[in-house]
Amino acid sequence: MRPILRPGRWILQRLRPPPLGWHDLGALTPPLLFFGGPYSNLHATTALAKHASTLGIAGSSCICTGDVVAYGAHPQETVGVLRELGCHVVGGNCEEAFSSRSADCGCGFAEGSRCDILSARWMDYTRRNLDDDACAWMSTLPSDIRFSVGGVNFFATHGAPSQVNRFVFDSTDASVKLRECANAEADVIIAGHCGLPFTNEIGTSIWHNPGVIGLPANDGTPRTWFSTLSEDEDGLRLETTPLDYDHTAAQTQMRQAGLPEEYAATLSTGLWDNCEILPAAETRAQGTALTAISIALPARRRPSKISPFAGA
Repeated sequence: MRPILRPGRWILQRLRPPPLGWHDLGALTPPLLFFGGPYSNLHATTALAKHASTLGIAGSSCICTGDVVAYGAHPQETVGVLRELGCHVVGGNCEEAFSSRSADCGCGFAEGSRCDILSARWMDYTRRNLDDDACAWMSTLPSDIRFSVGGVNFFATHGAPSQVNRFVFDSTDASVKLRECANAEADVIIAGHCGLPFTNEIGTSIWHNPGVIGLPANDGTPRTWFSTLSEDEDGLRLETTPLDYDHTAAQTQMRQAGLPEEYAATLSTGLWDNCEILPAAETRAQGTALTAISIALPARRRPSKISPFAGA
């Protein structure tokens, strides 16, 4: 099977250089843990590692969808925790940016937007607080990770298999997700980038975003999110789980580092500074506390939609 190559790196900006391609982990045994966006949040990343240990999940059974460094105060230390944990990491747009010494985070923000302007500040801070070894490690990360569990084919990616910084949300049309699943030859896509946890079951395909651990999910609570894949008498079960951590300490250190207050405040309010990247449904859902979700897979065949944004 040939690696799937992504055609673009930055939306409407530039083509992405040829990626390393996907990495095949082969057949894995649950439990597994999925998470995205540590975002240089050392306190959240450390809390996740401890939680994985409590659950009896080894680091080698954890998969991160990328964006290890971004808004927070501890990029170098966060990289260190993940490397020590030994988890598998997909190279996201931030990993591409810092490993290539780019001045652009590659997030896909519209030029001149609030997110674009703020990104210049945290990009500068991160560049000054990330050593060459960490950047070299980022350059070795695969563009995607393929694995199977009980005959179910999984494909972990950052934005989407077709493009590293493609924003795919709960409200994104099902046809987009089905096409991405088909092109990746995957039963289940594990994706990140958009910052919000959700699970869509569309026919026999599933699009799952475990959420990010480095910032709240714009739901008015300081919690962040990850997910686990376990096995019970009914088969495989995919569950989203909130992560509680010392967000006050993380917030204090962001402020002491002079990072944007807009992101520091979010750690306690649980609300994003703006909704520029969000579709209408997710914008309307701002401030609505999310609930943990558990679904069985892949036994169901009737199309359904399971999401914390249902009815938004």
